[in-house]
Amino acid sequence: MTNCPEPVNGPAPAELLRLDGVRKTFPGVVALDGVDFDLRAGEVHVLLGENGAGKSTLVKMVSGAHRPDAGRILVGGEPVRIHGAQDAERHGIAAIHQEFNLVPDLSVAENIFLGRQPRRLGFIDRKAMERAAADLLGRVGVDVPPRTRVRELGIARLQMVEIAKALSLDARVLIMDEPTAVLTADEGEKLFRIVRTLRGNGVGVVFITHHLEEIAALGDRVTVLRDGRSVAQVPAGTPHDELVRLMVGRSIEAQYPRESTGAEPAAAPLLRVAGLTRSGSFQDIAFEVRPGEVVGLAGLVGAGRTEVVRAVFGADPYDAGTVEMAGRPLPRHDVNAALEAGIGLVPEDRKGQGLLPDASVHDNLNLVTLGRATRAGFVDRAGRRRATAEIAERLGVRMASLDQHVRTLSGGNQQKVVIGKWLLAASKLLILDEPTRGVDVGAKVEIYRLINELTASGHAVLMVSSDLPEVLGMSDRVLVMAQGRIAGELAAGDATQDAVMALAVRTRPDEAKEREGEGFRGR
Repeated sequence: MTNCPEPVNGPAPAELLRLDGVRKTFPGVVALDGVDFDLRAGEVHVLLGENGAGKSTLVKMVSGAHRPDAGRILVGGEPVRIHGAQDAERHGIAAIHQEFNLVPDLSVAENIFLGRQPRRLGFIDRKAMERAAADLLGRVGVDVPPRTRVRELGIARLQMVEIAKALSLDARVLIMDEPTAVLTADEGEKLFRIVRTLRGNGVGVVFITHHLEEIAALGDRVTVLRDGRSVAQVPAGTPHDELVRLMVGRSIEAQYPRESTGAEPAAAPLLRVAGLTRSGSFQDIAFEVRPGEVVGLAGLVGAGRTEVVRAVFGADPYDAGTVEMAGRPLPRHDVNAALEAGIGLVPEDRKGQGLLPDASVHDNLNLVTLGRATRAGFVDRAGRRRATAEIAERLGVRMASLDQHVRTLSGGNQQKVVIGKWLLAASKLLILDEPTRGVDVGAKVEIYRLINELTASGHAVLMVSSDLPEVLGMSDRVLVMAQGRIAGELAAGDATQDAVMALAVRTRPDEAKEREGEGFRGR
């Protein structure tokens, strides 16, 4: 392992947490293989690696969800055994996981203080609990009434509630697993301010991210995991190219390897949307997508992008307008008609809407096509098995077998499974809503190359993304939404960050630059 140099002035900060040679295996998989890691007081130690490298397993081990098969965990220099979340809390450890650990039917305040509600005369003091919750929500910069049911919140606000919950524990060790994946740049900067304050108060933060630009902005040291092993420890200022090489074991030449097929403007549109309207969400949406092209759909959070693509797919109703696929009108609010017409949707919330977490990889890949493979009530099981194995191999899904539960896969591999079911269905138009959210740089490039393969074979892609460089790097045309309308269209050669932002905020380009952090993750 490459060592990060110690500070030359003054004593080293106190060590809060250490993992010595920890090992964890699951059936057919070595998740961690002799990993070393340490965390000091008042530092942000970034844990970096591809999806499947072992980061989430390490986090779950420290927070009590998993126990090591070998090796030691030390807190404050003393060996400990952490048997669950409450045990971790007693040792001053709090974790914010990728999967939200919230109860949908309870209020925000009840979730923040679940199991630790303030009491008065033996009864829960709801007023005190809601006051404390309001204070914590104010600290993370989210305007949500404490009595709001969690199920009423969007993904970004759920993340901020999780952060408020972690802050309520006054932990000395705070673990953040992909905390900015669902946040806008503005929300992410609020989070950074919180982390810097905690660091100044002596809290040690383990920070996991796939956004390389966040590392130098926030981190002190970086430990890189690859294939379950700790392969390097380097300073946070290490160049991105070197971090990528350490993560994936090779150099990646092009971050956005778009290979435009040069779709002819005169070609008949594959998808044509006209006058699409839903009261309160979007109005008079009109655009076309032709075979062989990638059309990016950009805009600030709340502009209506996801609502539009869900309506096109038939998942949500709309009040007026038409959707045509290959010249044939599609009935409103009819997913089956969209499927039959050759439209596939990779949703923004892959775990809640794109997967059956407790089903196998094989079953998830078969979700769309199983009905077509049934003849006279019988399924060609061997044929389906061969087909799913070929798709999994083509996408490079890291798994023990096709029978592995998809919930046990890393985030990037889960995303590959969601995409894979539509490849198996031979979808002519693939709608990708935040396709690389929570996905490492290596897997991102694999997804981009897959997009190139699809468009080269005459398929088309409609891509929604809050990652502005991704939109600019992978789109042949960019449609910009603002306040529920299409504000403008930009050809690839004309699409710059300033031009997109000018349309997104309906203002002049020179003013747009000042507001660039309000909704995109610009990198």
